[in-house]
Amino acid sequence: MIEPLPLVSSLSPSVLTFLDTKLHTADNLLEASTLVSELQNDCHILDQNLTDLNQKLGTSLLAYSTHSDQVGVLFSNIKAKLNSFQSSISVGEEGKQKERSETFLGKELPALAREVARVEAVRVYAETALKLDSLVGDIEDAVSSTVNRNLRKQTSAQNSEGEARFAAINALKLAEDVLTKVSKTRPQWSRLVAAVDHRVDRALAILRPQTIADYRSLLTSLSWPPPLSTLNPSNLEEKKPLESTNPLFTMHGDLKKQYCDGFLALCKLQELQIQRRSRQLQGHNHEITLHQPLWAVEELVNPISIASQRHFAKWVDKPELIFALVYKITRDYVDSMDELLQPLVDEAMLLGYSCREEWISAMVASLSTYMAKELFPFYINQLYEENRSQAKISWLHFIDLMISFDKKIRTLVAQSGITLSVDEDDKMQTISSLSVFCDRPDWLDLWAEIELNDAIDKLTPEVEDEKKWFMEVKESALVLGSEAYRSPAISSAFLRRLSSIIERCRSIPSVQLRSRFIRLAGAPIIHRFLDFLLLKCQEAEGLTALTDDDALIKVTKSINGSRYFESVLKEWCEEVFFLEMGLDGENSSGGIIDEEIHKLERFRTEWVDKLSKVVFRGFDACSNEYIKNKKQWMEKTEEGWAVSKSFIGALDYLQAKMSILEMNLNKMDFVTVWRSLASAIDSLLFNGIFMSNAKFYDGGVERLDNDLMVLWKES
Repeated sequence: MIEPLPLVSSLSPSVLTFLDTKLHTADNLLEASTLVSELQNDCHILDQNLTDLNQKLGTSLLAYSTHSDQVGVLFSNIKAKLNSFQSSISVGEEGKQKERSETFLGKELPALAREVARVEAVRVYAETALKLDSLVGDIEDAVSSTVNRNLRKQTSAQNSEGEARFAAINALKLAEDVLTKVSKTRPQWSRLVAAVDHRVDRALAILRPQTIADYRSLLTSLSWPPPLSTLNPSNLEEKKPLESTNPLFTMHGDLKKQYCDGFLALCKLQELQIQRRSRQLQGHNHEITLHQPLWAVEELVNPISIASQRHFAKWVDKPELIFALVYKITRDYVDSMDELLQPLVDEAMLLGYSCREEWISAMVASLSTYMAKELFPFYINQLYEENRSQAKISWLHFIDLMISFDKKIRTLVAQSGITLSVDEDDKMQTISSLSVFCDRPDWLDLWAEIELNDAIDKLTPEVEDEKKWFMEVKESALVLGSEAYRSPAISSAFLRRLSSIIERCRSIPSVQLRSRFIRLAGAPIIHRFLDFLLLKCQEAEGLTALTDDDALIKVTKSINGSRYFESVLKEWCEEVFFLEMGLDGENSSGGIIDEEIHKLERFRTEWVDKLSKVVFRGFDACSNEYIKNKKQWMEKTEEGWAVSKSFIGALDYLQAKMSILEMNLNKMDFVTVWRSLASAIDSLLFNGIFMSNAKFYDGGVERLDNDLMVLWKES
C-alpha cells in the first residue's frame, strides 16, 4: 500500500527549500530514487550515531553510579570509625580513656587522615574523569555534525556548520585547560591524560583537514589566487591600487564573514595545537618545535606559488624577472595582512605571530623551494659545460639578485616596526632567499670557490703592475690615517676585494655559514696577499742580500703593506659581525681571521728584524778597522778632525741607510728598526772598545767622546 504524500503546509521551510533544490526540474524526478537512497543512508548513519551516543551515556551513568557507590561505602566506614571513637572516649575509666586517646592520636588519626585524603583523591579523579568524558563527548558530537553536512548546502546551514566548528574548538580548548591543570597538579594521572589525548587526537585528525578543506573552498569562491597572467616584464615594478586587485579587500557581506570565520577557526586550531604540544613537551627545549608557519597564511601562499611557477618556468635564464614578480606580489598584498588578518590572529590569542612577517616568510619560502629544485641545478649544470667563465658570471649575477631581493624583503618587514638584529638567525632564515644555503652547504662551498676565483682573476693584473707596489695609497675609507702607513696601492686592491666578499656574505642568515664562507673565500685572499709580499722580499734578498738600496726599498714597501693590511683587519674584527663569528662554537679559540692577522704580524716582525740586522752588519763591516785599532786611544786627536777618520765611513753608511729607511718605512716599524739597531751598535762598541782591555790616555778619551757625540747626533 502506497502512503499518500503529506500536505505542503505540514512541511518545514528547510524541507521545502531542500525539495526545491533537488527536484527543481522534471529531469530531477528521474533521480528521485537515488535521492531517496541517499536520504535513507543518511538517516541510517544518524540513527547509528544516536545509538552510539545512548550507549556512551549509559556507560557514563554506570561509571558514575559505581564511583558514587564506592564513595558512599568509604564515607560509611569513616562515619563508623568516628562513632566508635566518640563512644570510646565517653565510657571507661580516665586512664583507659587517656590511653585510647593517645592510641587514636598516634595511630588511628593519621590512618584516618590518609583514608580521607584517598577518598578525596578518588572523588576528584571521578569528577575530573566525568568532566573530561563529557567534554570529549561534546567534541566528538560537534566534529560529527561538521562532517555529516550533506543536507546543509544553503547559507543558513553553513552558518550552523560554522557554529558547530567553533563549538568543537571551544570544547577542545576547555578539555586542554583541564588536561594542562591535571598535568601540573596530578602528574600521576598520566593514563587518564593519555586516554583523553588519544580521543582528542582522533577528533583533531577529522576536524583540522575538514577546516582546511572548507577554508580552501572559501578561497576558491573569493577567486584566489588573483590572476597573474597579465603580468609581463614591463609592468612587474608597477604598483596598482590595492583595493581593485586584492580579493581580500573586495569581499563583503556573508562571504567576508565566512572567510573571517574560516581564518579564525584555523588560527584557533593552531593555537590549540601549540598549547597541546607545549604541555606534551614540558621540560624539553621545544621553542623551535612549537613555532610553525601560520596555517591560514600558508593556504593563501600555496595557490599563488603554484600559479607563479608557470611564469618562472619561462624565466629560468632571466632570474631578475622571477625576483621582481615575487617581490611585487609580496609587496602588493602585505598591507591586507596587517589591516584585515592581523586582528583575527590577535583574537585567536596566537602569541608571537605577525601576519605581515608570516606572509613575507611564506612567499620567500616558496621562492627558496623553487630555487632549490629548479634554478640552482640549472646554474650548477652550466658550470660543467664548455663556457665555464660565462657560467660563473651568471652564477654571481644570480647571487647579486638574491642579495638585492633580501634587502628589499627586510625593508618590507621593517615597515611593520619589527626590528631584526644580526643575531636572530632563525628569523633571518625565514625571510631570506639565501637560506637555501642552510640546507645545502655544498652549494655555499661552490659559491665561495667562484667568489675566490673571481677575486683572484681581477687581482692578477693589479699584482703584475709594478706601479701598484711602489705607488703609495692615499687617504682611504678603509682605515683613518692610512697615509701614515706608506702602504703600496696593491694592499688597497686586495682589501677592496676582501671587503667586497665580506659584504656579500653579510646577507647569509647563519653565523656558522658566514664564518664558513669567509674561511673559504676571504682567508685565502689574505694568504695570497701575504705570499706575494713574501715573494717580493725573497726576490730582493736573493739578488743583493739587501745590501742594495732598491732592495731595501722593496722590503720596506712589503712591510708597509703588511702593517696597513693588519691594521685594517684588526679594525674590522672589532665589529659585531666578526665578534659573533669569533664566539661561534667552531671558532671559540679566537676571532675568525686571528690566524691570518698573526701571520701578517710574524711576517712584519721577521723582516723588520732582517732590516736591522742587514744595516748592523754593514755598520759592523765599516767600523771593523776602527774598533780593532786599540792604539788610537793612546794618541792625541788629529788637528782639524773632530771624528776619527776610520769611523767616518761607518757613520756615512749608517746615515745613508737610515735615511732610506726613514723615507720609505712607516713610522712605527722605523722606530722598531732603529731601537734594535741602536741596541746592537751599543753592544758592538761596548764589547769592542770598553771590554777589549784597551788603554786610554787623555787624547784617546777626547777622541772617543767626539766619536760617540757624532754617532748620537747622526742617530
